[in-house]
Amino acid sequence: MTMHGDTRVDDYYWLRERENPETTAYLEAENAYLEAHLEPLADFRQTLYDEMFARIKQTDLEVAVRRGNFWYTSRTEEGKQYRVHVRSEGASDAPEQVILDVNDLAVGHEYCQIGVFKPSPDQKILAFSADFDGAEHYTLKFKNLQTDEILPDTLQNTDYSLEWSSDAKFVFYTMTDEAHRPNRVFRHKLGTDQSSDTLIFEEPDETFSLYLSTSSSKVFLKITCYAKITTEFRMLEANNPTGEFRIFAPRVRGIEYSFEHLPQTNEFLVMTNENALNSKLMTVPVQNSSEQNAARENWREYLMHSETCLLLNYFVFQEQLVIYGREEGFTQLWIRDLKTNFTQRLEFDEAAFSVFPSQNPEFDQTAFRLVYMSLTQPRKVMDVNLTTLEQTVLKQDEIPGGYDPSQYESRRLEATASDGTRVPISLVFKKGALEQGAAPLWLYSYGSYGISMNPTFNQQRLSLLDRGVIFAIAHVRGGMEMGRNWYEHGKYLEKKNTFTDFIACAEHLIAQGYTSSDKLAAEGRSAGGLLMGAIANLRPDLFKVIFAGVPFVDVITTMLDPSIPLTTLEYDEWGNPNDLTYYEYMKSYSPYDQVETKAYPHLLVSTGLNDPRVAYWEPAKWVAKLRTRKTDTNTLVLYTNMGAGHGGSSGRFDALKETALEFAFVLDKLGIRA
Repeated sequence: MTMHGDTRVDDYYWLRERENPETTAYLEAENAYLEAHLEPLADFRQTLYDEMFARIKQTDLEVAVRRGNFWYTSRTEEGKQYRVHVRSEGASDAPEQVILDVNDLAVGHEYCQIGVFKPSPDQKILAFSADFDGAEHYTLKFKNLQTDEILPDTLQNTDYSLEWSSDAKFVFYTMTDEAHRPNRVFRHKLGTDQSSDTLIFEEPDETFSLYLSTSSSKVFLKITCYAKITTEFRMLEANNPTGEFRIFAPRVRGIEYSFEHLPQTNEFLVMTNENALNSKLMTVPVQNSSEQNAARENWREYLMHSETCLLLNYFVFQEQLVIYGREEGFTQLWIRDLKTNFTQRLEFDEAAFSVFPSQNPEFDQTAFRLVYMSLTQPRKVMDVNLTTLEQTVLKQDEIPGGYDPSQYESRRLEATASDGTRVPISLVFKKGALEQGAAPLWLYSYGSYGISMNPTFNQQRLSLLDRGVIFAIAHVRGGMEMGRNWYEHGKYLEKKNTFTDFIACAEHLIAQGYTSSDKLAAEGRSAGGLLMGAIANLRPDLFKVIFAGVPFVDVITTMLDPSIPLTTLEYDEWGNPNDLTYYEYMKSYSPYDQVETKAYPHLLVSTGLNDPRVAYWEPAKWVAKLRTRKTDTNTLVLYTNMGAGHGGSSGRFDALKETALEFAFVLDKLGIRA
C-alpha cells in the first residue's frame, strides 16, 4: 500500500478475508496453540474460575426504579446466565410480573445482548432489542405487558437508541449504514410493517452519528447528531410525532452542546463548551428555540465556567438541578435549588471514590438515585433526598464467602511525565503485600476519547489481591480525569503523551519500591490495547507480561479505510491520515507498523470474530507479525472468541471463563501458579 509516496508492505492483509477457510483455520490454530500453552495451568485456571464463581451472588435483586405507577427491576437466579426483568404495580413490594426473561430469549444462542429496553409512556408496551452474535445488529420487538403477547412488529438491524411518542402509538429508532454508523432515524407506527416506516432524518456527514433521547420533562424528543468534537440537536414535541424535527442550534465545528427543558421557567438549559473548555451552563427562553432564532446570542449564562471543575452531565427535576462532573480528579455530584440557586456538593466518607448517576426517569421524583464505590468498597445503590441531601443506602453488593474491606488499602500517587506533567496513579492491595519489598503489580489504563478510568471496585480482582498482587490504574492523558485539558493533550498530534505517561507511571512504581520490571504486568483493552502495543514497542524491557484485549493496533490501515465500521467517526480523535502530517505521526506510533526485530515481553492478545469496533484481523495480524520479528523466547498467544464481539462473552458465567484465562496467563508469567 502506497500513500504520500510511502510504501507499507502488509504480509498479513489476507487475514481480513473473513469467509476464507484459511482465515478460520488460522484463528482456530491460534486458539489451539493457546490452549496447549495453558494446559499445564489447567488446575490453576479452574481454581481461579471457581473462586470468581463463588463470589457471585447467584440469586440477587436490583433496587426497583419507579416509572409512572410501576416499579421496574431485574434479578439474577441461581444457575442462569442472564437477567430476568420484572415489575410491580403501585409499590416496589407488590406482586411482580415477569416482563422479559433474557434466559428464555437466549435459548439456542451462544450469545445474547440486550440493546433497547424501554417501556412505553403508558407502561402498556415494552420495546426491547437483542443481538445474538456480538456484531451489534439488533432485532427490535414489542411486548404487550397487559397480555404478555409479543406483537407482530419486528424491526431488523436497528441500533441502540429508541424513543416513544407520548401517545405510545409511534416509536422513533436509529439504523446504521454499512460502516456501522447510526446515520438514520425512522418513525414506526405500531401495528405496521417495517417496510412502511418513515425516514425522519438521515445524517449525510460520515463523521457524525445519531442518537435518540427525550427531555426529563418528557415534553421533547431529541435527535443528537454527534461527532467527536461537535454536536447538533434536533427537537420535536413528543405529543406531535408526525411533525418535523427542527434544529435547536446549528452545528459549529469544535462546539459541543446539549439541552434540557425547564418547564418551571419556560426555558431550556444548555450545557456547552463554547469558550469554556470544562463546559458551562446557559439558559434560553423556549420561544427562542426555533431554528430561525436560536442564535447563540440569545443564550444567557447560568453557571459560569470553572478551571477546576469539569461538567459532564445534568439532570432536571421539578425543584432541583443535579450536576454531574469531575473535581480534584474524582467524579462529583452537586444539588442546585432551582428557586434559590443555592448549590451544594455531595460529601462522602472516603477520600478516593467514584460516584455515578443511576436511573432517574421521573421528573417529579424527590430523591436522586446514584451508585457509589471505591477500590475497596463494593457498589452501593443510594438515594439522596433532593431537599435535605440525606443519603440512604438502598443496597450494597454482597460478596459471598465474606469480604472485609479493612484488609485492603488504596493509595493515590503521582508520577512525573517526560514533560513535567504530574500523572495520577490509583492503586489497591491487600495489607501486607509490601512487607517483602517489590511486589507483583498489574498496571491498567485506557487513555482515549476522554474516557476516564475511575477507581471502582471489582470483586473478581480479589483473586489478584489475595495473591499479593497490587492493582494500579494509570490515569494517563487522553482520558478526562483531570479535566477536558487532560483529554486535549492526549489526542491528535499529542497522542504519544498517553504512552509516555503510562511508561512514567510504571517507572515511578518501580522507583518507589512497589514493584520491579520482572514483576510488572500491563493491561489495556480496545484503544487501551493500542496503548499496550505502543508500550511494547517503546519499552519492552519495562514489563514482564502484557495483556492486550481487542487492541486497536493497525492504526493507519484502519483509518485509511472508510468502509471499516467507525473509521470516519474517529478522524477527530486520531486525525485523518490522508493528511501527510497525521499520516507520519500515526505511523510513528502505530503498533503494527512499529514492530521491530527485538525482544518483547510475554504477550496475551484477545479478539472477537464478530467485533464491529476493532476488527479481529488487527490483533491477528499484529500477532502474526510479532512472531516473525521478535527475537526472544517469551510466550506470544492469541485468543479469538469465535462467537462474540468487542465485549467478549455475554453470559455472566461464560465471561468468567475468559477472565480466568487472562488471570492464569498473566499470573503464571509473574511467577504465581496457585
